[in-house]
Amino acid sequence: IESLSPMWQGLLGTLFTWGVTAAGAGIVYITETCGGNDNQQKFLDASLGFAAGVMLAASYWSLLAPAIEMSDDYGSLAFLPASVGFVLGALVVYAGDVFLKFIGADADEVSSIRVAVGSGDNEGSNGGISPETPPRNKTGKDYEGATSSSPSGGLRKRGLIKERKKEKSLEEGIDDRAERSRRNKAEEKAKWRSMMLLVAAITIHNFPEGLAVGVGFGAIGKGRGATFAKARNLAVGIGLQNFPEGLAVSLPLRRIGFTKHKAFFWGQASGMVEPIGGLMGAIAVSVVEPILPYALSLAAGAMVYVVVDELVPDAHSSGNPKLATWGCIIGFVVMMTLDVALG
Repeated sequence: IESLSPMWQGLLGTLFTWGVTAAGAGIVYITETCGGNDNQQKFLDASLGFAAGVMLAASYWSLLAPAIEMSDDYGSLAFLPASVGFVLGALVVYAGDVFLKFIGADADEVSSIRVAVGSGDNEGSNGGISPETPPRNKTGKDYEGATSSSPSGGLRKRGLIKERKKEKSLEEGIDDRAERSRRNKAEEKAKWRSMMLLVAAITIHNFPEGLAVGVGFGAIGKGRGATFAKARNLAVGIGLQNFPEGLAVSLPLRRIGFTKHKAFFWGQASGMVEPIGGLMGAIAVSVVEPILPYALSLAAGAMVYVVVDELVPDAHSSGNPKLATWGCIIGFVVMMTLDVALG
């Protein structure tokens, strides 16, 4: 809505991108009718490639190019604000990755969520009682009065062995229940840890995208390349690439045992940070106009870092590299068309 203030435009633009994230997360409700895991993985890889292409195109046409145009006053050093901001943007997301490692996550764990719960094996154990060894009393000595030549002794021996076997079975049953309980708790803890790591990783990477949309709207009218059409197209492009990001959270959570409702909730929750970033970006560049070229290029650097460090490796890690690559090409062309033809 062109007549609104930059803050409202930034907020509405990022609410739209959050909504598309939720739509992507909602695919978890129909995945069981869309073929097996192989087809789901192909769709996810192609979508991640598409998202990478969109972000690469948007980082230049919607962010870097306007930032360079706004730096004409620097003369031959017009590249400097864009270069500084670009590197700072990459460092911001890198700092987020360092934080994830600090709390105990690594790239492999976030990229490939799996729950592995060890299983105990008690085969070969007989509770310390050899089948050829007579039962012992509390002092550790063999029970007396049981001889092969004494009928009454034999009866007593068989009775004691039977009683000991019943006690042993009861103890093993209690141990098995305790072990199952421990395993269930460990598995549940692992599931929630995996969920938090995955959501945290996507959320950290979504913040710069919201910031980019907010900065785009906040920059309107402050340079030749900063127009409402470019800001709108940037919001549409970010929204398009947010669709697979919502799915990239909800689908793995569903696979590790979360209900569809919980998987959808956490999938859309990963995009909640975008309106916050959008509002901050719009306010910052509206109040402090000189930082605008740095802010635009910062958002671009953050987006390119996410593409190279996260989206491309993830899209190529499941055996569908060509599919992901063509998804990237198509995404790039779509975003370039939005920016050049409609901007």
